[in-house]
Amino acid sequence: MAGAIIENMSTKKLVIVGVTLLLFQAFAFMVGGLIAPSPTTAVHYLATKCVDIGKHRQETKWFMPWGPNQCTKLKSFDEAMAKKIEANNIVFAVHIPLPNKEMSPWFQFMLVILQFDIAFKMYNQIEEGAMATIDVGLAYRDDTVSEWTEMAHSFEHRKLNCNFTTTKTFENEGRYYECDLLPFMEVGSVAHKYYLLNIRLPVNERKKINVGIGEIKDIRFVGIHQNGGFTKVWFAMKTFLTPSILIIMIWYWRRITLMSRPPVLLEKVILALGISMTFINIPVEWFSIGFNWTWMLLFGDIRQGIFYSMLLSFWIIFCGEHLMDTTLFATLALGRGQVKMSESSVSANKNFPQPDLHPTKNLQDQTERNRFSVYWKQVGPIVFGSFCLFIFDMCERGVQLTNPFYSIWASDVGTELAMAFIIVAGICACLYFLFLCFMVFQVFRNISGKRTSLPAMSKARRLHYEGLIFRFKFLMLVTLTCAAMTVIFFIISQVNEGHWHWGEHTVQVNSAFFTGIYGMWNLYVFAIMFLYAPSHKRYGDEQTSGQCITGDAGGNGGEDIQLTTTITHVEGPSEIYRMTGKEAQE
Repeated sequence: MAGAIIENMSTKKLVIVGVTLLLFQAFAFMVGGLIAPSPTTAVHYLATKCVDIGKHRQETKWFMPWGPNQCTKLKSFDEAMAKKIEANNIVFAVHIPLPNKEMSPWFQFMLVILQFDIAFKMYNQIEEGAMATIDVGLAYRDDTVSEWTEMAHSFEHRKLNCNFTTTKTFENEGRYYECDLLPFMEVGSVAHKYYLLNIRLPVNERKKINVGIGEIKDIRFVGIHQNGGFTKVWFAMKTFLTPSILIIMIWYWRRITLMSRPPVLLEKVILALGISMTFINIPVEWFSIGFNWTWMLLFGDIRQGIFYSMLLSFWIIFCGEHLMDTTLFATLALGRGQVKMSESSVSANKNFPQPDLHPTKNLQDQTERNRFSVYWKQVGPIVFGSFCLFIFDMCERGVQLTNPFYSIWASDVGTELAMAFIIVAGICACLYFLFLCFMVFQVFRNISGKRTSLPAMSKARRLHYEGLIFRFKFLMLVTLTCAAMTVIFFIISQVNEGHWHWGEHTVQVNSAFFTGIYGMWNLYVFAIMFLYAPSHKRYGDEQTSGQCITGDAGGNGGEDIQLTTTITHVEGPSEIYRMTGKEAQE
């Protein structure tokens, strides 16, 4: 009688497999910690104040802060006032990157954060709810002599959230407000070598544009991009892991299709998990090196969202399908005499009648366990949450495909919704993990309650099932560990995306955490497909005929009951899958 590999593989071989996977997991962390640099780099820029001396402003004119064609500069606004230069004629210019450097497609994305340096003046204070109106343009070029090409242009509004920590008196004039960082721009690809930002703060007192925003002295920017060295390590991991998961998935499903019976629900879900892992592994990012694909960030989020929803759903179904069923295990434990282990609990109850074991309940339970619709209450919220994640992402990164200066954080309503989303997502992730812990606890409690029946078996079979129970418990603990790390990674990722709104509470994630978690997902999926694949080994063939012992009810027509049917056999799934039924859903 054959079963899954986790059932029939020898303990020595399983230990070798486990140690090998553990070494690969340690290597994944070491790749990020010892080889890859930090995931991102932050570069600080100070905008140069340029003067637009043209009588008629030309929209296509670009102002360079340095170089052979640099603009006419102002050291301060006091100089502008002395020269009677109006605010509408001042352009803040920022060249990305710094002099003598180049941007690269390996940087993958470019995120720019803005901060105003605003001085306190008694007669020019920041009004409550002050809104800064920004006329901004973005241009690019790939050498130092060609003309700039406009990439985007927009009028944006950013609410100022500034505090003056000292007393507002004439003595404290000139001190600076403490202003929050503001989201400014996000570009999904870095296909060009040089970028140029030209920013104006137009003033119109009649329309109340840029009135009551204080005395702006300077504009500072922080440019954040992915490190090229980390990108190369990340691409290398994807390139290596993609064929590994693809090969094991094809091998797994080929073994499933060789069976005479159709696949059961758990086997289908394992395949779906492998497909989602392959989908997120495929290194399509290689094309971003040669093509200006600004939608790669959005596409990456969609792939990760699909994998998250599949992984979370798999854990629910995986635990649910392995909740211990009393009737089935009691038949297994009480089996003695001429009764072979079988899936037919009806026959078992004929031989061993018990008041609390009902064959109808067991048959109904076995029917329900192979239906995906049974889990709609658990999987439904996961799908709904994933859909909300998609809508939230489309509201920001979807719009940024046409306007890189758009941000959902720019408005009060958007900020509140985004903050609420991050908090609710973190709470839901924690609740999910607690619910998963509860399901695993239920499984362990049921197994512990049935272990008292094991002494009724022969010694060889008792040791066999004790080994199966230990292997299954260990796999469930590994599942919980993987789930805990995934929840932590999800929460930290959400916090980091809105890091400029958390003040000083910023979580720094190094490369080892990224590569380690990514490696953990792949190794876990690999292990599940390997361990739950049908085994060519047949447990029991090597055993003596004395293990098929005769029961007291030998006269019941000699009905054979085979509970440890092979996963490659027409009669049903694996031994663990049979001996662990599903409890009634609450």
